[in-house]
Amino acid sequence: MAIQQTEKVWHNGKLVPWDDAKIHVMSHVVNYGSSVFEGIRCYALPSGPAIFRANEHIQRLIDSARIYRIDVDFTRDEIVAGMVETIKNNGVWPCYIRPIILRGYGEAGVNPFNSPTEVYICNYPWGKYLGTDAEQGVDVCVSSWTRIAPNTLPAIAKSGANYMNSQLIKMEAIINGVLQTAPLGNSVLPGITRDSVLQIARDLGMPVTEAGIPREMLYLSEEVFFTGTAAEITPIRSVDKISVGKGTIGPMTKAIQKEFYGIVGGQKPDRHNWLTPVPVKTKQPVGV
Repeated sequence: MAIQQTEKVWHNGKLVPWDDAKIHVMSHVVNYGSSVFEGIRCYALPSGPAIFRANEHIQRLIDSARIYRIDVDFTRDEIVAGMVETIKNNGVWPCYIRPIILRGYGEAGVNPFNSPTEVYICNYPWGKYLGTDAEQGVDVCVSSWTRIAPNTLPAIAKSGANYMNSQLIKMEAIINGVLQTAPLGNSVLPGITRDSVLQIARDLGMPVTEAGIPREMLYLSEEVFFTGTAAEITPIRSVDKISVGKGTIGPMTKAIQKEFYGIVGGQKPDRHNWLTPVPVKTKQPVGV
């Protein structure tokens, strides 16, 4: 999906024109992948736009920077305020928000400590990551590539370098009526949407467990679905050409989907305070 340009980008505390948000080809991040980032959605509610779990996303961003020893001059609250300011100024929602912290232009060589830290936030319209029909199910296969081990790169950090290897979304499975997800010790990112789904499942009285999921169990599960900011909650109807359950969205996935989209759409109460409102003049969704 092509990026649609908006008016301003937040850079180190100031809004700059979109076309001025540039870095040098010899910046440390270009040569060595030294960046951490987040992907966040802002939804259109009847009351106006609201960012989903802004504080949790930015806390993970700052934690990722700390793991990679990147000093950040802004607090969590200041970066959250920067997201609100960017959306309010650009007047575009629903949208995808990309905060990124990177090492800029300073010194040649792998040693990162003499390269300055740059913080950017941009937002732009973005629809369904896996297509408009994805809510009814997608067909997937198991990758032949192995996920990075925790003693190679820190899997808990959401860094640009990790995404040379990792998939952007994660699988959850329903086995014998139990929602099962891989534990963080299995080198998975501590997903914000994953955490939201586990909370929703508990709210709905569903049993939840964190345990490793062997490949064979994907073929035997009654239901399997993706979670992620981009994928949101996407049912999987087949794995390696083997149908999951009846090959359609299952009842537990449908119930979790309904609750999730009800909260982010404003039809259900935000009982966990997951939404950060953005003050705008009009409450109607606005495109570029």
